[in-house]
Amino acid sequence: MPGATRATMEGTCQALCRTLVSQKAIQRETADISQSVLYTSLMGLLLVADKEKEQLNIGNGQVGLRNVGNTCFLNSVVQCLSHTRGLRDYCLLRAYVQEKHSREEPELMEAFSKVLAGLWDINGGDTVVNPGRFYTLFKDAVPYFSGYSQQDAQEFLRFLLDRLHTEINRRPYVRRNGLEPEQKYAKIRMEEEASAMWKRHLERDDSRIVDLFAGQLRSSLHCSVCSHYSTTFDVFCDLSLPIPKRSTAGGVSLKECLDLFSQEEKLDKENAPMCERCKKRTESTKRLSIQRFPQVIVIHLNRFAMSRYSICKSTVCVSFPLTNLNLGPYGPADCGPILYDLYAMCNHSGTVNMGHYTASCLEDNGWCCYNDSSVYPVSENQLQSNQAYVLFYQRKNSTVRNSLKELELFGYNGIVGLSPDRRRKWRKQEKKRVGLGWKGFKKRMRTNNCESALTETCRLLLSWQTS
Repeated sequence: MPGATRATMEGTCQALCRTLVSQKAIQRETADISQSVLYTSLMGLLLVADKEKEQLNIGNGQVGLRNVGNTCFLNSVVQCLSHTRGLRDYCLLRAYVQEKHSREEPELMEAFSKVLAGLWDINGGDTVVNPGRFYTLFKDAVPYFSGYSQQDAQEFLRFLLDRLHTEINRRPYVRRNGLEPEQKYAKIRMEEEASAMWKRHLERDDSRIVDLFAGQLRSSLHCSVCSHYSTTFDVFCDLSLPIPKRSTAGGVSLKECLDLFSQEEKLDKENAPMCERCKKRTESTKRLSIQRFPQVIVIHLNRFAMSRYSICKSTVCVSFPLTNLNLGPYGPADCGPILYDLYAMCNHSGTVNMGHYTASCLEDNGWCCYNDSSVYPVSENQLQSNQAYVLFYQRKNSTVRNSLKELELFGYNGIVGLSPDRRRKWRKQEKKRVGLGWKGFKKRMRTNNCESALTETCRLLLSWQTS
């Protein structure tokens, strides 16, 4: 593929560091920047400067997938991932070859990339792509999906992303030694604690999958006995939302599902965790919120629930916005609007035992339905049905504000490990050395001088790591 090697190398942290070194933007002896920190911190800036990336020569992607034996669940998920631009380009350029540090051979990633290459072939070779080899390798890795029985698309998506992440993990050699010692945070801001936990996660799990799909959930627990508040943070790659029950016929909105997901939940003694202050299980209240928003948020509408004797499916119609889904109200208090646009979705029709999956994906000329080997256009109105199951939303980056907010938070949280005295000393020394604080950095960002902003961010990151 023309220019693939150059584009791949330019997409790596090491190439960025070498470029900055050659421009005398940073000193050579400090150019070994942590990939995890750099990828996370520069994600917003790289998206703002996305227009500078080399464009791929690809087809229109409107190609079907052959059903190789009750594999509609696989076909629908693959079509949605195929339309996840950040993952598609990464696979077509085979950027994982340059980034790979895992001992495992990326067999599944190679097979997955070949499927995507067939779907986006600029020569329009096959009208239908056979995912048989990819499915065989996946079943070898995850035997749970062997056989020809009905499978759940959301489960398949979770297992697939996990396996792909394992093969292309940039930090595969950091082992988990059982339960890690609890890290104490004395009188620090919640954002600092969340950032520290996120950094610890990236020290052992860091890949393109994490770049795109991983977010951070905040769970707040309030003890009803001693009024103690405790907070934990967990990484997520999809949100599984409950669907509100309706006594009469009628639909619900995605906002109502999100409100139900994030509303305060009462926990009795048997289901509540141990209170840190009481040292025993007490009646508590729990609330979930999004602490860190991913670039791609996957929303699973939990239509299948276990009843007393069997699994039943909810056929309630959930209406959802195609553009400008605002998740800001479900995040930190001061995060402002966090907007997402829908670009793909999985649909499930039929019953629990006799169902079928299709995908709907946004193309340049409108929406298309992918029903195994068949591809045909659909209207936006047809998307709104009681068959919607898994929604794929891409975060909007039309303004600099969202990226700037994340970078500003990281700028403060990046020195969480320092004592207050060292923090003040660091700020004073850095301002004197660089001659540009966050105010100057913001000004450069607002003028869209991305090259200068990238250089300045690298300087700041280097100073944090060497402090």
